[in-house]
Amino acid sequence: MKTHAYVRFGRWKELINQALPDDQALYCMSTAMNYYGKGVAHSVLGNVDAALAAQEQFEGAAKRVPRERHIHVVSCEAILGVAREMLAGELEYRRKNYSTAFAHLRQAVINEDTLPYDEPWGWMQPSRHALGALLLEQNHVEEAAAAYRADLGLDDTVLRSNQHPDNVWALMGLHECYTRLGKAAEAQMLKSRLNFALARADLPIKASCFCSLNAAA
Repeated sequence: MKTHAYVRFGRWKELINQALPDDQALYCMSTAMNYYGKGVAHSVLGNVDAALAAQEQFEGAAKRVPRERHIHVVSCEAILGVAREMLAGELEYRRKNYSTAFAHLRQAVINEDTLPYDEPWGWMQPSRHALGALLLEQNHVEEAAAAYRADLGLDDTVLRSNQHPDNVWALMGLHECYTRLGKAAEAQMLKSRLNFALARADLPIKASCFCSLNAAA
């Protein structure tokens, strides 16, 4: 959970400096997620070689997680399937392999959508938030808008349990999409909901994911 929180709020140095568990055999899932977090952090900071090393360490640690290991009702193997695609997507994005990066991030969304319902969620930061933020950076505005609408539950493409109504991150992303698409009426209708969500936020938000270049700057 700590790794998820650090990624959510862009705590890249904390992720890189986060100590591994003393007993990595017992805490095998924590170890794998630790390497996932380091890989994402190094990717966002442009440390490609270090990110590749963390990705390799993640894969090694993931292999040591027993198939029967679960977090509540969600299998760790399934959670690691989301992490694998997210990490690959972030890494390839920083290597400017954008088509490959988006393919991985889209697969992360698919993998996340197949996770069974649980509280808290088996995957804490919606993968659509990262996908949308990076799509926007590369001017794939329509696809980004679709990702945000699905996340907010504004269409019927995602199960109710995987929707995040009035989520401030997705509202921020969708409002930017509508603005850039020249959909002034839709942007105006969304603005009041975004303002309400921002009023309750503890930190200023520039994008739906701190992994975006603008938010990471």
